[in-house]
Amino acid sequence: MRHQKARKRMGSSSSHRKAILRNMVTSLFKHGQVETTDAKAKQLKPVAEKMITLAKRGDLHARRQALSFIREKAVTHRLFDEIKDRYTNRPGGYIRIVKKGLRKGDAAPVSVVQLLPAEEGAKKKGRKKTKAPAEPTTKKRASEEAKPKAEEETAPQESAPSQEPVEETNPEKAEAESDDPS
Repeated sequence: MRHQKARKRMGSSSSHRKAILRNMVTSLFKHGQVETTDAKAKQLKPVAEKMITLAKRGDLHARRQALSFIREKAVTHRLFDEIKDRYTNRPGGYIRIVKKGLRKGDAAPVSVVQLLPAEEGAKKKGRKKTKAPAEPTTKKRASEEAKPKAEEETAPQESAPSQEPVEETNPEKAEAESDDPS
């Protein structure tokens, strides 16, 4: 009986399934992306992310563990030298699966498994920082907020010429007006 066997079998034996995953992980790190069915893509993602985590650890034991799984030695060296630098600040999620559609021959759902680029790898996932409490403000009505703005707009500006008529002071007129008793 198959009780509590949660793993997807992908229609093959355990040795064949392991060989498929080893080949796909090697191809993913060699080429940067792999096109495969949705079921295989979902199986590939945690295995590939584990290899990147080993590369981030970077010690001899981690390198030997990766070499025992990845098929090509050159791909493992590339993983430990180049690929791990993209994800040094990222706590996880190095792979994305993009749904492509249905395969023409058998209508199987196909996906593209990609390594995330370096600029997306720099973004951090995690808890959002809480904002500092804002200064306590009193609630104002909309009419009260609009009044100061209206006063500022109507106040005369220094650079603009004033619109009030300026009285001309003529000394002869001023004397004539001061002599006139009316």
